[in-house]
Amino acid sequence: MQALMLAAGMGRRLGKHTSSCPKCMVKVGGKTLLERTAEALRIAGIKKFVVVVGYEADKLIEYAKNNIPYIDFEFIHNYDYASTNNIYSLYLAKEQLLKDDTILIESDLVYDQRLIKEVVDNKSKNLVVVAKYEHWMDGTVALIDQYNNIIDFIEKKNFEFADADKYYKTVNIYKFSKEFSKEQYVPFLDAYIKAYGKNQYYELVLKIISHVKRSKLKAFKLNNIDWYEVDDPQDLDIANTIFAQDNEILNAYNKRFGGYWRFPSVIDFCYLVNPYFPPKHLKDKMKYFFNTLLCQYPSGMYVQRINAGRLFGVYEDYVLVGNGAAEIINALGRISEGRVSLSVPSFNEYIRCFPNCEIQKIYTIEDRFSFNVDKILDAINRTDILVIVNPDNPSGSYIQYNDMIKIIEECNKKDVKCIVDESFIDFADAKQRYTLINNDILTKYKNLIVIKSISKSYGVPGLRLGIMATADLELLKKVQKEMAVWNINSFAEYFLQIMPSYKREYILACNKIEEERNIFQQKLKNISFLEIYSSQANYIMCKVAKKFTSKELASILIRDYNLLIKDLSSKSGFFKENYIRIAIRSREDNDRLYNALKLLDED
Repeated sequence: MQALMLAAGMGRRLGKHTSSCPKCMVKVGGKTLLERTAEALRIAGIKKFVVVVGYEADKLIEYAKNNIPYIDFEFIHNYDYASTNNIYSLYLAKEQLLKDDTILIESDLVYDQRLIKEVVDNKSKNLVVVAKYEHWMDGTVALIDQYNNIIDFIEKKNFEFADADKYYKTVNIYKFSKEFSKEQYVPFLDAYIKAYGKNQYYELVLKIISHVKRSKLKAFKLNNIDWYEVDDPQDLDIANTIFAQDNEILNAYNKRFGGYWRFPSVIDFCYLVNPYFPPKHLKDKMKYFFNTLLCQYPSGMYVQRINAGRLFGVYEDYVLVGNGAAEIINALGRISEGRVSLSVPSFNEYIRCFPNCEIQKIYTIEDRFSFNVDKILDAINRTDILVIVNPDNPSGSYIQYNDMIKIIEECNKKDVKCIVDESFIDFADAKQRYTLINNDILTKYKNLIVIKSISKSYGVPGLRLGIMATADLELLKKVQKEMAVWNINSFAEYFLQIMPSYKREYILACNKIEEERNIFQQKLKNISFLEIYSSQANYIMCKVAKKFTSKELASILIRDYNLLIKDLSSKSGFFKENYIRIAIRSREDNDRLYNALKLLDED
């Protein structure tokens, strides 16, 4: 068995990363793609490695000889690399295909090192490595019958999204027997190049062969094996996350601040959403209007205020819509002056977003991270702005309605602005739920500013929606001036427009969160190295004791189980002690995390 890599191309789409080296010399997770492939070949027991070189060939050859001594390299030059495609590179290596069974590998792949050995050990002599099609994939896909025979290759231009569930993406790793190369592949390769020229793709030859009745191409389906194709800088960034070194993997995910749809195997317990909303009917309605919403401009801000006022049952003059609550928080912070008091730890935006203010922290660690109403009332005497996140993020601590009104009234007496963020209040136990977004309350307390993240509460973080409600119209105008006229898109506007029809479903979804939180909290109490803090939000805070630090636990969970949780140890107010925050998700997801923690507890 030998291996063959096609590495002649210039890799233009990778830009600066291939300005002076071929793609296979780009590093992922601290190692070049060539070195990673060589290590996989060594594990599989393959010593002979044929590489077709072209662009920056001398650098590749020198690197291979100096850094990979355990592999017997043979280099074939494609001097026409700038004007030909990979079919010609493979054509130049056709004599090598005829000499031995071959593992054919593209030069821009990164994958789990056990993959090549599994392909070599498979009984089928001729294999096409494939993966079930997922939304991040691009390029040629295959159709497979019930016996794992490859029955067709579908080019990108012929891809039909309606048939996506039937497709398998070609990983661009193949196993060809010497007989297959001699009897089928090389003859068809010769004929195809004569007919269509050198600027084609070798997969097109396989497409023709797959239609031949005596073709014996089988699919090798990847199962729980990581891989990625590195075509451009975004691919490289994603690959560096998936294949980060053990001590860097947690940071590689954390620094992305979202966008985890690019990692379908990862379950995100870090960012906070509502897994039970929106309902299918609402999503189907938005899909139905997708083309219209995509191709039409959104309305201006005053229309968004009408939509939000209707949704929350308040005067439109009292409400402002933002591109997520974060836009409003930052706009409000920029126009604020004086002293700002808030309980810490808290949502970091409130610590960061008041550039012209003095931040006064009310530490809650002495009260087991619960709100101390007396301390808050006392702090009002020495502040200009009071900020309360209720329920608190990250502890889930909760201020009851009567205590909250007492705080607001005290602020009113002392002419102190009171900012209450109730982004998570809808997840509190049904008997304790309330909202300050109410005409009577807002009118009575003009010092009150209520902020709510619709993205978090309503399970639509991709829409980026939040509101501010206040009867202080002068303040509202100042905040509005800090924001763009078209600050939300048409999809977000349409969600606000149709959401009132789904209020009942929303309440049921919040009740479901309450139910799952209570079940999950009880289960987590069985984990000996966790101390659980009671929560009224869609997340649970835990102290990590004995066995791990919080960072170690978070790193193990993402590395070994593809579970992403929030390490709180570096957050202000924890004083580097070991705490984590876990989002509430579906029962299935919660159980998966619990089972992983249980295994770690028993180890």
